Amino acid sequence: MPPHVPDPDVVVIGGGPAGSTASTLLAQQGLRVELFEREKFPRFHIGESLIPETYWVLKRLNMLDKMKRSGHVRKYSVQFVNASGKLSAPFYFRDNKPHECSDTWQVVRSEFDLLMLNNAREHGVQAHEGVRVLDVLFDGDRAAGVKIQDGGGTQREVRAKVVVDASGQSGLIQNKFKLRIWDPILNKGAVWTYWEGAYRDAGRDEGATIVIQTPSRQGWFWYIPLHSNIVSVGVVAPFEYLFKGRGSHEQIYTEEVERCPNVKERIATGKRVTGYFATKDYSYRSKEVAGNGWVLIGDAFGFLDPLYSSGVLLALKSGELAADAIVEGIRKNELSAAQLGKWGPAFNQGVDRMRRLVCEYYDGFSFGNFVKNYPHLKGKVTDLLIGDLFTDAVDVVWQPMQSLYPEGKTPPRMWDSGTPPEIAANKVNELYLPEGRRP
Repeated sequence: MPPHVPDPDVVVIGGGPAGSTASTLLAQQGLRVELFEREKFPRFHIGESLIPETYWVLKRLNMLDKMKRSGHVRKYSVQFVNASGKLSAPFYFRDNKPHECSDTWQVVRSEFDLLMLNNAREHGVQAHEGVRVLDVLFDGDRAAGVKIQDGGGTQREVRAKVVVDASGQSGLIQNKFKLRIWDPILNKGAVWTYWEGAYRDAGRDEGATIVIQTPSRQGWFWYIPLHSNIVSVGVVAPFEYLFKGRGSHEQIYTEEVERCPNVKERIATGKRVTGYFATKDYSYRSKEVAGNGWVLIGDAFGFLDPLYSSGVLLALKSGELAADAIVEGIRKNELSAAQLGKWGPAFNQGVDRMRRLVCEYYDGFSFGNFVKNYPHLKGKVTDLLIGDLFTDAVDVVWQPMQSLYPEGKTPPRMWDSGTPPEIAANKVNELYLPEGRRP
């Protein structure tokens, strides 16, 4: 008979940035953690641009030295190109916050995610790849573990005090309880590919993310330089516009590039080295961040439009906050929804701040015009671009921003700084569309 293996304290579903963050921080506190990832790493994933506020979570994870030794391109700024082709001045992160935390990276996600998962293993996490979580087990209304199936088809149950759902957009618990609520405005799609030898700026600007508005103002391109002389270039636009009656992904991409001289010129020296990829970037959030014995993190909780590259930050931050709440709850023997989700209101408020900045851009906001009118607030806008979302200090920008609106225009719908979605069901219903009703 094999020796008895004690049940883990925590089961984590998913080995992406959110799952690896939560599991590492839990293991650092001496908890037994088992992580189940359905794929085998390395695996392809989009979402390549980090923003500076990831620094503080990476520091807690003991990841900074590994990132500094990696070949990932350093990112020091972001720039914007408007519909007329005018390039904004760079928003240099260090100019606003002179600390190494302002330097970040453009990452190849297959490499970054594997580095994060292996880091979790080094901290004592038992991470299993190629294992599917079939269901979350419940004792009454309390999560009590998971049912898994390995690559050979063998099924078994794993019991735990807490289940962390980091299953990404598949949203195991979110779908089980019908918690997903679609954003009424941010219903975008994306098509992208990779170029070798395309234009890159030099020096400090080489690793900058460039956001290029299309001349029609229907959407925007991302331009993200990666290592090995590769550039990720993708177009984002309303889903109906981008995909309805437009033909293949290649045809869509080619047409959008032809319509955007700034992008066409940048990739003219490059050679496309992959096929075309596409995704539906419908933004959503869960009605609840946690329940008795379970918690949602990363895309399993919510997804926000990728305009400002906030995805990995929100994954890392939610993983960090959830882990801290779990550690505290286990020590107090208090694993209720209130305890495990105590971080939710502040986190939602931070997401709302980034979401408003996204909506402002789609509604015609000009960074150049704003800075021209309010030069003293450039630092606060840069704070938002850095990802400094979880402080009231940045809220000083909204009223000046609104002062530049045309007469009769109102702030973006769904902005509610005081009451994040999970606080009350009536607020959820006011701010979002009901489950199942996509925009």
